Amino acid sequence: MAADEIRFTGRILYITDDPELLRRQLEGEDLGYDPDRPLRDNISTDEITPGWVCFYYDETLGRYCMVGLKGGAVERDAIRNGGFEVMVSGLSKGCGSSRETAPFSEMAAGVRLVLAKSIEKIYGQNCQNIGLLTSTDFGLIERIERGEAIPMAEFTKGLDPISAAIVRRGGLFAYNKARMAGDEHPPPIETAPRPMTLVEKIIAKNAVRDAQAGALGVPAVAPGDALFVRTDVRFSHEYVTPMADALFRAALGDEAKVTDPASVFAFRDHLTFLAEVMPEDKRAMGLLDKADGLARTQEGFAKKHGLKLYGESERGGSEAICHNAVVEDLALPSDVVIGTDSHTCMAGVLGAFAFGVGSTDMANSWYTKDVRVRVPESVRFVLEGELRPGVSAKDLMLHILAQPFFRTSKGIGKVLEFSGPGIRSLPLDERATLTNMAVEAGGFTGIIEADEVVVDYLHEQRGVPRDELRARILRSDDGAAYLETFTIDLSQVVPMVATPGDPRNGVPLSELTDEVAVDIAYGGSCTGGKKSDMDMYAKVLAAAVEQGLRVAESVECYIQFGSQSIRRYAEEKGYTEIFAKAGVTMIDPSCGACINAGPGASRSAEQVSISAQNRNFPGRSGPGQVYLASPLTVAASAVMGRIVSPDRILIADAAE
Repeated sequence: MAADEIRFTGRILYITDDPELLRRQLEGEDLGYDPDRPLRDNISTDEITPGWVCFYYDETLGRYCMVGLKGGAVERDAIRNGGFEVMVSGLSKGCGSSRETAPFSEMAAGVRLVLAKSIEKIYGQNCQNIGLLTSTDFGLIERIERGEAIPMAEFTKGLDPISAAIVRRGGLFAYNKARMAGDEHPPPIETAPRPMTLVEKIIAKNAVRDAQAGALGVPAVAPGDALFVRTDVRFSHEYVTPMADALFRAALGDEAKVTDPASVFAFRDHLTFLAEVMPEDKRAMGLLDKADGLARTQEGFAKKHGLKLYGESERGGSEAICHNAVVEDLALPSDVVIGTDSHTCMAGVLGAFAFGVGSTDMANSWYTKDVRVRVPESVRFVLEGELRPGVSAKDLMLHILAQPFFRTSKGIGKVLEFSGPGIRSLPLDERATLTNMAVEAGGFTGIIEADEVVVDYLHEQRGVPRDELRARILRSDDGAAYLETFTIDLSQVVPMVATPGDPRNGVPLSELTDEVAVDIAYGGSCTGGKKSDMDMYAKVLAAAVEQGLRVAESVECYIQFGSQSIRRYAEEKGYTEIFAKAGVTMIDPSCGACINAGPGASRSAEQVSISAQNRNFPGRSGPGQVYLASPLTVAASAVMGRIVSPDRILIADAAE
């Protein structure tokens, strides 16, 4: 068990908006606490550990802590050599991906406490899992400066009983080993029957009542209830599997076996094209070999435990991006799905409770087959009407993310439940864009009640009997409680772009004050590489070709398929011929440019990209500036050489 109180003797680092002030601290100057000092908001996990840093998964991570921070003030070893034990920042610390390397790098650099005005859900849970303390109580700063011993209770205040016990024990493995041995007992769920949301009903159905006996299910749950839920699908990818495997073996021994390996999957989908874009300075550090080693380690892990591995394709690239494959092949309505990637929530399109976890959570799930959950509050979006021509679900999501509710961090840890007649007007792939990007709001997950569209898809895709699928469908109860309900008239949504730096920077495309020339147009990723996305790229590019146009000479345009089945779809529909005529470079499945690991990533800070991917945090897709937009806008902008509405091509084509 951890100590009852803790004293911090190291320095405090304030992550300020002023890069020069940050540099001065790194050079040895200590700043006193000033509540009026502007602190950096929205520090993403991409900045804490840029993609290339994640090729390490040991104490070496401490050398590279915060090297991706916007402004370039933090260099290798700066945090570790600075003697900092406390790190202070503003809103939304740890937004972005679920990479546990981020808090691990901070802890390996000597940081013992992360203080921020608000802390993103996955990042905060990852900190708890590894024993890195967190707090949003800035009143602690002056007490730390005075040298006070801080009671451990200050860091468990407001936590659910399970999270508090994990913090007291110093991490998740220590807690779970005690739980499985009968030495830790999560408090029983005593919530009386009540109307429940869709996610609440799935949690109640899968609640672990007794870990030793394997008993599942409780009558009801309510927001704030803490429990473990049994999982149906667990998956990881090569970026994360090796770290999770190392944690698994360190805690349980080299002979430990994965529980129920038939429900565990591994993906080689993130780094298959890395060799094509890794710069020479990174190659000189031996990072390409490190990256290739991740894939080899994952392959050995999958073979050892008898896991299904989605590997590289003979055609090139990967068999599939994990999120596309989970929807195509693995998840079912009312399943609990966890994956080592924040966009695991995409599977919510099937009516599954799907969410991202870190390496420690995944390694623990291999041991217990369950995962801890604090029942989240839900925010409901009632969609009415239909989207206008030239407007897509991506525009809708950028509109939602730009609302004050999400820009002020109120969406952290919440479920985004999409409902209403408007959701039924959207095809499955377009609905998946909404659930995929729920995490960009800081959300726990996104979910949509399964309907006959889902039933038909899963029957035709996998042959699952329709009656079996219908029997799995759960629905929110009448009278279920929601934190907020937003009603959106889809006919009023306009083409949107998110300006560089954050997916929540959405503005109507018509309000861009300056003409924005683009160097790169990227259509791909799990968000922008689906079948319906191919329909949209092809629609715009076919119209352009008919008008005698093609991709502008000043633009590199890439379209990357989310899976091999999506590529086959594009071939069968004749889209690949259209793409070739338009001057598009087509790429086989992989996460690619979305994580700065494939063609389409920028190579200099001066380059500007227009992208159909899901996030545009600093450094996410190279050093350049990334605007997010719909597949329609990406294709139109590629042709015109600047960010334009798809109407510039589609209306012109209709007029002819």
